[in-house]
Amino acid sequence: MTGITLCRLEDIADGGALGLPGHQQLYTSGLVAVRQGRDVWVYINRCPHFSVPLNYHPQRFCTYQGSLLMCAHHSAMFRFKDGACIDGPCKGAHLEPVVVRRVGDRVVLDV
Repeated sequence: MTGITLCRLEDIADGGALGLPGHQQLYTSGLVAVRQGRDVWVYINRCPHFSVPLNYHPQRFCTYQGSLLMCAHHSAMFRFKDGACIDGPCKGAHLEPVVVRRVGDRVVLDV
C-alpha cells in the first residue's frame, strides 16, 4: 500500500493542531491534523457552518483543553476524536475526516 507522508507525529503539538496546506491538490481546502498523545486525526480544513476554513491566520488553529478544535470564525467546537461539533452554530454536524495511519513517527495518507 502506498501513501503520502503528511507530517511527523512530533510536528503536531500534543493537544494541538497543525495545518497541512501542501496537500491542496487533493483537498482544495487543505487539511488540519490534531493530536492527543500518540493518536492523530486529520480533517478537511472546512467548517460545516458556511464552509469556511477553521483557521483565521494561515496555519494557526485554536484548540481548547487539548481535545477540541475551534473554528476561528464562528467559535464552533469540534472534538478531536470524531470531528463532532459539540458547541456553536453547527452543533451536531461533523468535520469531514481523512483516513490516515501512523507508520512509525510519520502520519501517512493512503493513496
